[in-house]
Amino acid sequence: MRLPILTFDIETLTDLKSGAHLYGLDLPEADLGAALAKLRRQESGTDFQRLALHEIVCISGFWLDENGMKLFSFSRENYSEAEILKRFLSIFDKRQPTLVSWNGSQFDVPVILFRAMYHGLSAPSLFDQGEIDSQKRYNNYQNRYHHRHVDLMDVMAMFNGRHFQKLDDIAHLLGFPGKRGDGAYHVPEYVRTEQWQQLTSYCEGDVLNTWLIYLRWQLLKGQILASDHQHLVQSTIQYLATQPQQAEFLAVWRENSKQTDFTQFDFPSSTH
Repeated sequence: MRLPILTFDIETLTDLKSGAHLYGLDLPEADLGAALAKLRRQESGTDFQRLALHEIVCISGFWLDENGMKLFSFSRENYSEAEILKRFLSIFDKRQPTLVSWNGSQFDVPVILFRAMYHGLSAPSLFDQGEIDSQKRYNNYQNRYHHRHVDLMDVMAMFNGRHFQKLDDIAHLLGFPGKRGDGAYHVPEYVRTEQWQQLTSYCEGDVLNTWLIYLRWQLLKGQILASDHQHLVQSTIQYLATQPQQAEFLAVWRENSKQTDFTQFDFPSSTH
């Protein structure tokens, strides 16, 4: 594996202000969400809003380099959307990590692009395709066939949209936690009621599931040995034991690991 590695995920809400501006709506804020959802259904047959209208409320990441692991989040608890983006994008100015995501090439990175442009930010370290650094002509974060950004949903489907899978399903299948709780999407409620720890824990959970699937994918491809894979899994377990906000993730992982032959010994029996 090429270090450093940054596995990441974003959480978003519909940007009501921009939506009202785009569609010329003069409505009370309480009515905007429903109006924009209706317009979107008329446009595309789905409530899923166009990418440029996804306002980022949290970016979480799991970092691995020569010095160890770090789980982090930038959320609206402490930062505006512009500040969240500045902090995340500054990572690429300092280092050029291997970027790992689930559906990041179709959602997370394009949303970051639109929202960074909305706030007038510059991010050549992430979006340069060879104009500044000639090496990025052949290996950049945008090209789906390059490995500077590994979108696991895309590569595991062999770049065929008919084969796309849900992160939750693959995580469960492989013996990892997947999404905990009732599986519903509670991000708008978390933000409205200022449940910031629940928001970051949710986003970090997706990051951790993606990281564990990435390790399995690296094992499949022969990029790491079985002994390296086991060491990294155990290091992740040990690290998460120091992260109180991920106690539930670790507990669910311990139970789910019993369901497959390959993962049943990830947790020593004394900790079951």
